[in-house]
Amino acid sequence: MGVLTLLMVFGLFSCGKREDPNEGLSIFKYNESAGILTLDPIYAKDLPHIWACNQLFSSLVALDEEMNVVPRIARSWEISDDGTVYTFHLRRDVRFHADECIPEGRVVNAEDVCYSFNRVVDKSLNAPGSWIFASVAHDDGHYAFQALDDSTFQVKLSKPFPPFLGILSMTYASIVPKEAVEYYGDAFRSHPIGTGPFHFQYWNEGVKLVFRKNPTYFEMDSVGERLPYLDAVSISFLIDRQVAFLEFIKGKFDFMSGIDARYKDELLTYDGELRQKYEDKIALITGPFLNTEYISFFIDSNDTLGVDRSRALRQAVNLCIDREKMLRYLRNGIGIPATGGMIPAGLPGHRDSIGYDYDLKEAQRLVKENRLEGYTLNLSTTAEYADIGKFVQSQAEQIGLKCKMEVMPPATVRSMRSNGSLSFFRASWVADYPDAENYLSLFTTSNFSPDGPNYSHYSNVKYDRLYDKAMACSDDELRASYYAEMDSLMMLDAPVVPLFYDEVLRFVNLRVKGLGGNPTNLLDLRTVKME
Repeated sequence: MGVLTLLMVFGLFSCGKREDPNEGLSIFKYNESAGILTLDPIYAKDLPHIWACNQLFSSLVALDEEMNVVPRIARSWEISDDGTVYTFHLRRDVRFHADECIPEGRVVNAEDVCYSFNRVVDKSLNAPGSWIFASVAHDDGHYAFQALDDSTFQVKLSKPFPPFLGILSMTYASIVPKEAVEYYGDAFRSHPIGTGPFHFQYWNEGVKLVFRKNPTYFEMDSVGERLPYLDAVSISFLIDRQVAFLEFIKGKFDFMSGIDARYKDELLTYDGELRQKYEDKIALITGPFLNTEYISFFIDSNDTLGVDRSRALRQAVNLCIDREKMLRYLRNGIGIPATGGMIPAGLPGHRDSIGYDYDLKEAQRLVKENRLEGYTLNLSTTAEYADIGKFVQSQAEQIGLKCKMEVMPPATVRSMRSNGSLSFFRASWVADYPDAENYLSLFTTSNFSPDGPNYSHYSNVKYDRLYDKAMACSDDELRASYYAEMDSLMMLDAPVVPLFYDEVLRFVNLRVKGLGGNPTNLLDLRTVKME
């Protein structure tokens, strides 16, 4: 790193007098307590990595705040009548960040898209997002990605898959230059080159990560000013969230997402409103978040209860939980009671009539009529969700069930639920793309764990057939009706207990303007300004 860069980023002392080279610069600062391990987008599998990579890279398409697919590197596209061929026409003004391996920052072409997508499915790279191209036609490891010319890219699917376009908005599908990946090798993780609104500047791992404004970024605002408005993004890595919270309140950080139980009552009322004493410092931004929090049963074919009594038990647990009370007292009103099945509010296919309302008498009736009094549930959860686990425990016990709770490390829960060792466990599902298929595929027989995400081992022939019909359907309205029917059928069998549909919760310094949000909780800083 050059001396000028160090001066710009961190400041210096000169002749005993401190100077601030950042004065006048517009710098957005936030903390990432979970840490960041890589800036290679094919490994961006969680929000901390997605947020960072989203500043550096672009994909063919993106999602707007209403979850519509909009152009990004691709200016337009066509889909064949049979839904299996997608043809993208690329912009010709998108350039990779300038770097010593690409001195002038060349224009992106269709071969770059082929190369980037082939990295995702390259088995030797073990990319966690390789599943995004599961629907792409392939033969002996060769996937149907094709550059028809410099500005035309085409991909062929093995069969129709309507959510495919939305999947291409994911960070995994970011476009990278071959020469940079080959030049840096394994070090590409810490020296990323993309086409995003910011370019990589500096990374002291575990301490500070800095991005600078990309002066050749291709997008403009409505009056023709080049985006982004910010000069830089600075990410810190304070592990203790409470310390980070105090620094945020002091104004050292400009943004904080979500809220920790240790200070939720300090910031929020029980109705989820920002407390008055902070209104002159920060603003609260809330909105739908495509995340369903739930508890899952493992459906054991050898269950001694039998099919009917086991179903009755699962239905009773769904009925006995007062979700509104849980949200008010444990989450300060943040979230929507999940009384409409697994599909969260806001996605086509969601119906308020699907699922279970709080009905204590009906739950007690099911327990009594099916001779379930004293049956023991063994609930497995993590420390972060122990308060919700205790609430579920108390609700189950009021209908005559016993409920034992075990708190485990997150890695243990993930491992044990995959191999079927947990009978009743807390889980959540955040949408990877804006389609209810992302939730409903969790319950198809073909997705049985450990290879797939069907950790409940729910299996229903009619459900699987409806899924296949939905995937072959190009009519959005009709497909949504199939989704609703699937969700209703699955919730009748009740392999899961949906607790709440989450909400995006963002606290921002009042000097920050233009930071919106979307239901995937993506951090988009292209149009943010600092006053």
